[in-house]
Amino acid sequence: MPATRREFLRTSALASTLLLVPKFLHALDRGPGLSNATSARRLIVVQLGGGNDGLNTVIPYKNDLYYRARPTLGIKEAEGILALEKDLGLHPALKGLKGLYDQGQLAVLNSVGYPNPDRSHFRSMDIWQSGSSAEQVISTGWLGRYLDADGSGCPHPYHALEVDDTLSLALKGALRKGLAVKNPAKFHQISQNHLLAQVSKETTPAHHDQVDYLYQTLAETASSADYLYEKSKIYRSTGAYPNTEFGRNLKTTAELINSGVEARVYYLALAGFDTHVRQQEQQQRLLADLGEGLAALADDLQRNNQWANTLVLVFSEFGRRVAQNASRGTDHGTANNVFLLGGALQRKGVLNEAPDLANLDQGDLRHQIDFRSIYAAILRDWLDADDTAILGPGFERMKLFS
Repeated sequence: MPATRREFLRTSALASTLLLVPKFLHALDRGPGLSNATSARRLIVVQLGGGNDGLNTVIPYKNDLYYRARPTLGIKEAEGILALEKDLGLHPALKGLKGLYDQGQLAVLNSVGYPNPDRSHFRSMDIWQSGSSAEQVISTGWLGRYLDADGSGCPHPYHALEVDDTLSLALKGALRKGLAVKNPAKFHQISQNHLLAQVSKETTPAHHDQVDYLYQTLAETASSADYLYEKSKIYRSTGAYPNTEFGRNLKTTAELINSGVEARVYYLALAGFDTHVRQQEQQQRLLADLGEGLAALADDLQRNNQWANTLVLVFSEFGRRVAQNASRGTDHGTANNVFLLGGALQRKGVLNEAPDLANLDQGDLRHQIDFRSIYAAILRDWLDADDTAILGPGFERMKLFS
């Protein structure tokens, strides 16, 4: 393959070389966007990568079985557990989430998982991102299929944004995909840089369809880059976000929302939760980043009248084993807790019973809630989408919004 064509394919795959698109394709740039963008409901997904230890996040601090399984790793009430209800409390580092709980802006779901759980990070994350069963392999994401849906009103890539350098499976549909943008200004600069002049329509007829498709993809991405760059100039946050990558990504998210970007979905990740060794220090640092960051986001959006139409979903691909290991950590487990946050939650607090530590499955928690029942409720009752068409039949929607 000639060097110029190889370079074109490499860069276009990153959707980052988009100048000199033929003028006829600028008709693709931007059609009608979402109506009332600032008031439309939006979803922010926060993925805790690595398998967060749910039992030390939402702690059953009045259950002796918890301390028997974790004689040194178990967190004691005197260490500052933040009491909730149902004999549960948040990790002491989650003061930001406790503040939202006290304001009625946090819902906790315990023992969320799926049948026949997989302990592979990659496979279990694929299951959560695609909305598949453990026996299925699906090449599209649950939010990507939402973008594909006729009624989503999301024809442009910027309607679903991942604040990162790469796009996750969750935002990839068969017809439409979201856009990975970590920094709108840098993304715009890259998009204006160099390459399409190297690509000619004077290719063999067999390649015309491929080049047409690439030109269209590049045109859509170039238009999105322009749009996001111009919008991102409108609002600069002064919120007290953590000085971490996750904190900066949350700040970018708030700035885009408060600038009026027409996205319905935002996707962020906080990695590092694979705590096989020395869990206490690592999890405390990460949970502080999570709690402080989400509290700052909520405050930022609330001050700009955007919190009531925002829902935040926080999940991890699996939990950890109930018993601690010999390395002051925990190994891969199964069911886990899920958080929902927002300014207009109709159901709040701890929504189901604590994990049953007396009824384990070979040392692991049994799931009470299938995660796809949560997805179904979000799709139907929050995003006004056809959950059955997107997820398939068989998942009873949880009553989260009534």
